[in-house]
Amino acid sequence: MMLPWLILVPLMGGALAWAVQRAGGTAVRGVALAALAVDLALVLAVWSKALPAAGGWLADFARPWIPSLGIGLHLGLDGLSLVLILLTLVLGILAVGASWTEIGDRVGFFHFNLLWTLGGIVGVFLALDLVLFFLLWELMLVPMFFLIALWGHEDRMRAAIKFFLFTQGGGLLMLVAILALGVLAAPSAGLRRFDYFALIGHAPGGVTGWLLMLGFFLAFAVKLPAVPLHTWLPDAHTEAPTAGSVVLAGLLLKTGAYGLLRFAVPLFPAQSHAFAPVAMALGVAGILYGGMLAFAQDDAKRLVAYTSVSHLGFVLLGIYADNRLALQGVVMQMLAHGLSTGGLFMVVGAVQERLHTRDLDRLGGLWASMPRLSAAGLVLALASLGLPGLGNFVGEFLVLLGSWAAAPAFAAIGALGLVVSVVYALTLVQRTFHGPARAAAADFSFGHLAVMAVMVAGLVWFGLYPQPVFDLAGPSLGAVAGTAAP
Repeated sequence: MMLPWLILVPLMGGALAWAVQRAGGTAVRGVALAALAVDLALVLAVWSKALPAAGGWLADFARPWIPSLGIGLHLGLDGLSLVLILLTLVLGILAVGASWTEIGDRVGFFHFNLLWTLGGIVGVFLALDLVLFFLLWELMLVPMFFLIALWGHEDRMRAAIKFFLFTQGGGLLMLVAILALGVLAAPSAGLRRFDYFALIGHAPGGVTGWLLMLGFFLAFAVKLPAVPLHTWLPDAHTEAPTAGSVVLAGLLLKTGAYGLLRFAVPLFPAQSHAFAPVAMALGVAGILYGGMLAFAQDDAKRLVAYTSVSHLGFVLLGIYADNRLALQGVVMQMLAHGLSTGGLFMVVGAVQERLHTRDLDRLGGLWASMPRLSAAGLVLALASLGLPGLGNFVGEFLVLLGSWAAAPAFAAIGALGLVVSVVYALTLVQRTFHGPARAAAADFSFGHLAVMAVMVAGLVWFGLYPQPVFDLAGPSLGAVAGTAAP
């Protein structure tokens, strides 16, 4: 019964944060932090009381909703969804901290939208009824649109509309595929025609199966994002407020990867197996194309945005390499990318808040006046380039190792992305923190350092001792492995 509360607590917390807006920003932020802390405690309580069942499921909640249409309220928690929900709540708390001084206008409504986005993301990681999954998928998009449109930077409205059109277009394709799958699988699924477990193994074959699989794939590839469906991402990241960029990079992109792992591949194993070479080629293209475009940027925030295209290319490559090593790398890359890229957006956002520019030509020499901020940026940039001992290295190494077993050519080409990442990460460090000092500003406060310490500690833990994550997510990945490898 606790699983619905994992969704409801952020939603109620967001509504309460908006309601107490007149009490001041401190009260609003306190409510937001309290709601996320309560949700984190609930997740840990569910985890502590759970006994792993078949397939690694830790908890389950199922109630009828619209039984005449075969729609139910079905939520489930396994190791994969657990690690992603923990990432969601930790990054959500850090995002509230990152926006403490940046957001001074309509603070209550800002935190309402932030918490409703997080609530939708948690719901996406729990939903096992496909119609419920779609509703929660849409729930996280609308408040994110407002976060960008109302609190973003210069060209925020254009970026928000572009984000909404791309993601909504993909969502509509998925809705059509969900409805068609439920209708076509009805003879075997019965009254649970949209239930995940009832649909496993009952996808239609032939052209129909291919069209349905592509409907799911395109929706998730837009959100990932995969090249060439990535063009909304740099604009959305660049114009979003810092908390919005953290949630976008650290969490919303992971819902696309999660959708591929949970739905697209298991529901359509034969089609995914045949489609794997195309998907892996798109992953490799994203690794190299995103990295090269990152190197070409003069806007620090846009540079970090393009690194997400490159890093998530490894995720797409690993999902469709689809063996145990590659999938373990995918999970680790999702977690480490959330921390490293979310942290870089916080650093760049702090620089912009203090100096009112993201232009790398106007920055430089910040280490002299902002050594704490610069040191944090250096560590996060080293994580982004895949330095051994940090989490990103573990993820990328395992993806490439698993991909080599499935498709050596794709693994060899994708490995060039490690070289490209060194170039763009060190370029960011050099142009921002070293060289002649062009500006000076106040350094990170103790609160900022505490946020950075959490992210760096997580990256070091993932880099030196990733086995607990593998043990937790392993049973879930075992249900996926082998269904898509070429």
